[in-house]
Amino acid sequence: MNFGVQPIPDNEIFAVFRGDRLEYQSNDGEGGLFWDVQAWGGTDYSKLWFKSEGFWLFDKETFEEAGVELFYSRNIATFWDLQAGVRHDFEPHPTRTFAALGIEGLARYWFEVDVTAYISQDGDLSANLEAEYDLLLSQRLILQPRFEIDVAVQEVEELSIGQGINDIELGARLRYEIRREFAPYIGVSWSRKLGETADLAEADGESIETTSLVAGIKFWF
Repeated sequence: MNFGVQPIPDNEIFAVFRGDRLEYQSNDGEGGLFWDVQAWGGTDYSKLWFKSEGFWLFDKETFEEAGVELFYSRNIATFWDLQAGVRHDFEPHPTRTFAALGIEGLARYWFEVDVTAYISQDGDLSANLEAEYDLLLSQRLILQPRFEIDVAVQEVEELSIGQGINDIELGARLRYEIRREFAPYIGVSWSRKLGETADLAEADGESIETTSLVAGIKFWF
């Protein structure tokens, strides 16, 4: 009999560091290094997550974007976690801090989905949706289509963010898993600003559409 003394396997603590995308992007001639890394520690049901995304422009030697997120994550259903936490954007300026609430998991047919809503310190509401799918061409060669969209409820003029759908990104990356923990890849990524955000970008003389060839590594340990 256990009497509550023996440790329960479900309560064992694990930790993972994962680089989903660490890659060079050609970015229509303005090449740079993009990163999308995550780390978590905790049990099967409760975890602390750290996430970071950003883009460093080689020619300008500056960050185009850089941000970090910290979440408490709780398993609420098979393959689904509810996440609540904070996000801080170091770039672009002015910097902003958000409260965040999201859900992450595997949808039907094994689509990996991540949806997060944000409210900034100024009360601006926004949301991000990401979805990707692993298509196994062989046991080691995997094609991963990817979709991402950003939405804002209010206009944020100082950051050239319009009301409505801000931008959309489509990508496909072909990786070869040398080991499960290490996989180099190549691919292509296309993004476009939409609606009022596109109007604001055009008024500032910025491009609203970008196509990038990408090459990078996916890893975890």
